[in-house]
Amino acid sequence: MRDTLGKALSLGLGLVLTGKEQVEKTVEELVRKGEVSRAESKDLVDDLVKRGDEVRDRIEAAARERVQALLKEGGLATREEVERLEQRIEALEIKLNTEH
Repeated sequence: MRDTLGKALSLGLGLVLTGKEQVEKTVEELVRKGEVSRAESKDLVDDLVKRGDEVRDRIEAAARERVQALLKEGGLATREEVERLEQRIEALEIKLNTEH
């Protein structure tokens, strides 16, 4: 039973990306088929949602890291670098205006 659901989770990001409602529907279907007991269903939903959240977080972190690497490779400034430059420009403008 858990093996079957584990395979479903591993095979695609469908359950990861669809959210808790879809996971609940999937588990409810397994309960109707007798593959999961009603008592196990809540724990199973919680476990799958937790795993889905963890996978999503890892995917987002990997995507962020990759984007940062691409920006660096392409010579593009990060948001933080642009903000620092804006602050420096503002400070220089203030300094220039007070000197004249």
